[in-house]
Amino acid sequence: MFGISIEIVSKLAGQVGFVVLPRRWVVERTLAWINQHRRCVRDYERHPEHHEAMVRWAMIHTISRRLTR
Repeated sequence: MFGISIEIVSKLAGQVGFVVLPRRWVVERTLAWINQHRRCVRDYERHPEHHEAMVRWAMIHTISRRLTR
């Protein structure tokens, strides 16, 4: 419906140590940006909808700061 495909990237069989996985840095970078906001670090919200709103607010704030620099 939306034209989105999801690819799950897992560790290689027998992998030992660190190996860069494709596009994983995008997820880790985004989570790091979200965790810069205090209310998103801990689970303060009672309802999932409230937490979703806080994550959206955090991303809007982060992206707007990056666009106006």
